[in-house]
Amino acid sequence: QVQLVESGGGLVQAGGSLRVACSASGLTFSSYHMGWFRRAPGQEREFVASITSIGQTTIYADSVKGRFTISRDNVKNTVYLQMNSLEPEDTAVYYCAASCLFSRISRDPRYWGQGTQVTVSS
Repeated sequence: QVQLVESGGGLVQAGGSLRVACSASGLTFSSYHMGWFRRAPGQEREFVASITSIGQTTIYADSVKGRFTISRDNVKNTVYLQMNSLEPEDTAVYYCAASCLFSRISRDPRYWGQGTQVTVSS
């Protein structure tokens, strides 16, 4: 079965950096578009970033543009989210997701990970 396992979350001070990773198994990783979402306490889950199957196109939410970078390694079956200039408002559980349709990766991806907590202290 498909498994997406996030790692790398933790506690960081405002202005700092953190990289989270998502390791995928049970699917042909290079055929799937990947995305990152987040859910802050008491809020709806929101789209953060996405990347096409071979990494040629990336899309970001306005709130993270210029600070976050999504990338992937199709040999390691892993997608990354590098987060710089972190703000307390970035505190959330971060989820990775996979979809074979790019039109759905930012809205309704098929597969989800279990999430990793990122906490940014002020």
